[in-house]
Amino acid sequence: MTDAQWRVVEPLLPAPGNTSGRGGRPEKHPRRLMLDAIFYLVTGGIAWAALPHDFPPHKTVYGLFARWARAGTWQRVHDGLRDLVRVHDGRDPHPTAAVIDSQSVRGADTVPARSRGYDAGKRVNGRKRHIAVDTGGLLLAVVVTIAGLQDRDAAHQLLTALRARFATIALVWADGGYAGRLVRWATHVLGLTVEIVKRTDERAGFQILPRRWVVERTFAWISKHRRCVRDYETRPDHHEAMVHLAMIKVMSRRLANTGNW
Repeated sequence: MTDAQWRVVEPLLPAPGNTSGRGGRPEKHPRRLMLDAIFYLVTGGIAWAALPHDFPPHKTVYGLFARWARAGTWQRVHDGLRDLVRVHDGRDPHPTAAVIDSQSVRGADTVPARSRGYDAGKRVNGRKRHIAVDTGGLLLAVVVTIAGLQDRDAAHQLLTALRARFATIALVWADGGYAGRLVRWATHVLGLTVEIVKRTDERAGFQILPRRWVVERTFAWISKHRRCVRDYETRPDHHEAMVHLAMIKVMSRRLANTGNW
């Protein structure tokens, strides 16, 4: 991270354990160095044990990543940055609309059989990440499932998580894979209007579809981080944390480049 990025991220990190009045030893390694090691891994797609020796021991770095993933810290840091980006763009931090979609990712041999599946449509054996983004492409919610789960079935989890975090959202755009009973369920149970944006058959070849292109761009931002191009995580929640970390990098860089930090 640059100095400007660190100034953006540092205030959002939890206080060290030894400063909360519960005892404990001071942290041995600087937090900035620990985060640099994690971001190095997320960007380069390397194994934990392959971290360069300039960083703290890989088991120590992984331990911090796993503890903060279990405690929801990465999501809280991500959400804090997202709110800052929206405010900086002159928008309310509470979105009123979202776009949802999914992306199947091949699983490495480190992904256990019990948490992976086969997406016959995409011919991908691994996991599928389902995301909801705001109209600017910033991540609102992510759910990781086996790749074989249909989009409309996984969307129940995604929309439930979205509603739990944002009471202000009233409209969700989605593609034709979400049509049918999900639309009715979202309206009656969650109070969400799901609008299906369909591809027209009048034009051949690539088409930029209204609203849907936003979520595709977010997938491109995530996939620029090689640890997210393929799924190497033994746990689905760790893959969700990797997605949050990728977006933390994207947003912290955007805020740092404004020159206001």
